[in-house]
Amino acid sequence: MDFTPDDTQAEIASLAAQVLGKSDEPGQQWHALAEAGLLALPLPADLGGDGLGVEHVAPVLTEVGRVAAAVPAYAVLALGILPIEALGTPQQRAEFLPPAAAGEAVVTAALHEPSAPLTSIPGTSGVAADGAWTVTGVKTQVPYAAEAVRILVPVALPTGTGVALVDPRADGVQVRPAHNASGTPEYTVRLDGVRVTEADFLQDRTSGHALQTVHRFALAGALALGDGLLAGALALTAKHVAERTQFGRPLATFQAVAQQIADVYVASRTVHLAAVSAVWRLASGLDADTELDIAAYWLAEETPSALGICHHLHGGVGVDRSYPLHRYSSAVKDLGRAVGGAAHRLGRLGERVAG
Repeated sequence: MDFTPDDTQAEIASLAAQVLGKSDEPGQQWHALAEAGLLALPLPADLGGDGLGVEHVAPVLTEVGRVAAAVPAYAVLALGILPIEALGTPQQRAEFLPPAAAGEAVVTAALHEPSAPLTSIPGTSGVAADGAWTVTGVKTQVPYAAEAVRILVPVALPTGTGVALVDPRADGVQVRPAHNASGTPEYTVRLDGVRVTEADFLQDRTSGHALQTVHRFALAGALALGDGLLAGALALTAKHVAERTQFGRPLATFQAVAQQIADVYVASRTVHLAAVSAVWRLASGLDADTELDIAAYWLAEETPSALGICHHLHGGVGVDRSYPLHRYSSAVKDLGRAVGGAAHRLGRLGERVAG
């Protein structure tokens, strides 16, 4: 297959790189992405968007990763806007998508539970009560939960599995800060008898299709972001070893250094090809689950060790907080947890192949 970006994808990537390069301040970068219309790409025309799909959102996330921008692009685009656009009711889409696309509101998803990353059988459950549902459970690793206007919460119901839009300020919701590597907002969310109405659920709440769709967008977004993070770290390291001299020679001219930077290049190209292939299949309406699992495994397995090589080749400067490399390695660690880790992804892939 030829995965060369089409003209629209190339223009989106170029515009995203341009607006992100104007400032290193996350708030300004986020405002610039919104002002450029890059957060509105998946919205339909009647909501002020371009009606584009995940294959056009992916380049935005890749460019965010390439500069390791500390903005909520993954949460808002992959965990919020794409699922709501695909599965939301007309009322939900009209209420939440325009503010999110304008950079004025955050929508995120709670897809992990204790010892159960990206669980397909949620321990969080709903019980019918007074014409609605009371939802109880614990969600972990929820990005930007306290800042969000709604959290997409998978819920096990007697009739199947649904995904509810939960207000983090509703009665019965506790949002507690959690630690991560990058220092970006992340929380544990506890729900204790939270009232959720039928109107709060995304469409198709009985077959499990809604949760599968949210998971696919979450993985696709993580892959695109991780592709950019590894490519950005590689570029930063290649520049460093080309400019830094030792014994009167650039570091890049030493055979051992050249071999190590080549290993990072191979890892970057592997992750890139796997990510682009999986996103292409998802955007084309094909069965992409196996490709998403494969790509997520490579992301979780290869990127941490590749970033370790980047740090090694930088020497002491690589761990200096005034130098940007730590932003890449920290974000990669968090992203590895977001896809469940290499062992989890390999296990899921094995189950899928075994039927």
